[in-house]
Amino acid sequence: MHRLALLFVLLLALPSHAAVPIPKPPELAARSYILIDHHSGRVLGEQKADERMDPASLTKLMSAYAVFKALREGRLQLTDMVTISERAWRAEGSRTFVQVGTQVPVDVLIQGMIVQSGNDATIALAERVGGTEAAFAQLMNEYARRLGLRGTHFENSTGLTGPNHYTTARDVAGLSRAILAEFPDYYRWYSQREFTWNKITQQNRNGLLSRDPTVDGIKTGHTESAGYCLATSADRNGMRLISVVMGAPNWKSREDASAALLNYGYTFYETVKIKARGETVLKPRVYKSLDEIAAIGTAQDVYVTVGRGESANLRSSARVFEPLVAPLASDKAVGELTVAAAGGEIVARATLVPLAPVAAGGWWTQATDSVALWLQ
Repeated sequence: MHRLALLFVLLLALPSHAAVPIPKPPELAARSYILIDHHSGRVLGEQKADERMDPASLTKLMSAYAVFKALREGRLQLTDMVTISERAWRAEGSRTFVQVGTQVPVDVLIQGMIVQSGNDATIALAERVGGTEAAFAQLMNEYARRLGLRGTHFENSTGLTGPNHYTTARDVAGLSRAILAEFPDYYRWYSQREFTWNKITQQNRNGLLSRDPTVDGIKTGHTESAGYCLATSADRNGMRLISVVMGAPNWKSREDASAALLNYGYTFYETVKIKARGETVLKPRVYKSLDEIAAIGTAQDVYVTVGRGESANLRSSARVFEPLVAPLASDKAVGELTVAAAGGEIVARATLVPLAPVAAGGWWTQATDSVALWLQ
């Protein structure tokens, strides 16, 4: 007979502090915005975050994601030389000033795409990874689907306005979160202040990089139809926030709005790590196993974002789906960890898995444990 065992574990022994009252997010001069915590994914403020918007050069976040995927999978190398096509060379808008027919290293084109927002560099990369920009856009849409970006569709790699080229503030935040999580080694380019190519130096258009030392990215965007857009990320004492502002009236307002969102988040919220990936949560019995017990934990780090002063009241409980019977793979869901606030509201859930594969025991263990299971 199967039963569910509940095992309660007190998590945090932090000094008690009164919770800070949390006001509404600030009023901003923007068509839409969102503020999220990177680690926990909690939304701290939003306005029209699911409304379709023209992304302008925020599009290049997905272009970069697709290029980073190619690098990770070995289909592209940073030292590869890319021949600049006439189409890339003739690109409208922001440019890196690469010359038609020349060969340019991939790492140079990436910096041109990210730091200078160069449309020519972006198209050159799209053609190198996808064969054509149109085929590359199909890759972008497939990655958007895999990431669960339901309000997004791309027609091109650069962000030129099109009838079926759109995204949402929520999707941009989710994409930014994916870049941070999956490609930390490549994220460094988003904090680069300037880049020089062909004897032309251009500054990163993200003015918050110089205004706020905790800001280390991410991307600006602007077209007449999109207005001024900015995806921003900052890290203050290990707490990383991501803000997305879309449709601001000018470059200063998009920076002021982003700064206001970040300050709001850091003032009124805190993020704590509840459990680390690979940390033992419980050691339940596993029937018919080589060893009688097995260590189980979470497959990923578990974070919770709450109002400042509330973390001391967090409590966690772990439940095991009993009986556990060997063999068990290391990705087998065997239980659940939940984290509750002071009022009992569940603020986080995480699947528990074996921290190592659990092998089956010998014939005697199999026989005796079969009897034990039958007697339950």
